[in-house]
Amino acid sequence: MARRRLVPYALLAPGLAWLLLFFAVPLATQVYVSLQTGSIEEGYEFAWNWSTYETAVTEYREQFLRSLGYAGTATVLALVIAFPLAYFVAFRAGRWRNLLLLLIALPLFTNFLMRTVAWQTILTDDGFVVDTLRALGLLGDDGRLLATRTAVVAGLTYNFLPFMALPLYASLERIDRGLIEAATDLYAGRVAAFRRVTLPLAMPGILAGCLLTFIPAAGDYVNATLLGSSRTVMVGNVIQSKFLDITDYPVAAALSFVLTLGVLAIVIAALRAVGTRSLSEAAAR
Repeated sequence: MARRRLVPYALLAPGLAWLLLFFAVPLATQVYVSLQTGSIEEGYEFAWNWSTYETAVTEYREQFLRSLGYAGTATVLALVIAFPLAYFVAFRAGRWRNLLLLLIALPLFTNFLMRTVAWQTILTDDGFVVDTLRALGLLGDDGRLLATRTAVVAGLTYNFLPFMALPLYASLERIDRGLIEAATDLYAGRVAAFRRVTLPLAMPGILAGCLLTFIPAAGDYVNATLLGSSRTVMVGNVIQSKFLDITDYPVAAALSFVLTLGVLAIVIAALRAVGTRSLSEAAAR
């Protein structure tokens, strides 16, 4: 009997150990470093230096807001693109379903940096995309896409699109087709059936996809480095520069911790807004 009671704890132990080792310990170390004073030449010492957080919030507010704005825009665009795609794969793909799922996941088999460099080549000033947009009058003769926020958002959307599409497909694929048929039998049109049945049942996948897209996009710095300019610097670029170039470790750690708290607050707000009940019901299906 006692062994049975220990089974749930034994099953939870590996996951809890992983979170403790790779999340709690690094987070505590981050806070510890953020409260230090000193320099790389003289060394650092712990001094409860809370001014690093004031510096992080006041001096780099613009980069924080820009990161959240870019990540939010990329998340919305990814949702708009991925939902019809996931819907088609789940309901209409038939024997082509596995092939389409492979094609959705295929970019993940390529290095993240290489995918971004590819976008840099695609959006270059003398490339096909820019030439076409100029020919259509959507860009001026001296207009460009590279080194703009449009390029950064496009890169974020493309790189994290599979993280939106796959949870959406998993959620849509589980929907009982009989529920949709029942709605139409009760004189609901296609739009009403989609709004009243399909969309609520797909909400767990929408929420999961949005979180999986927004969280890494908010902390990304590769897209802003390769596709942007000095006017599109995100907070991830500042953290990278503080850690590797300026070696201002306390401020870098404070920036990282503030970003973590900000993203966590947004995640909690999203979960409270949508509710965890639908997620629990979807997991139980």
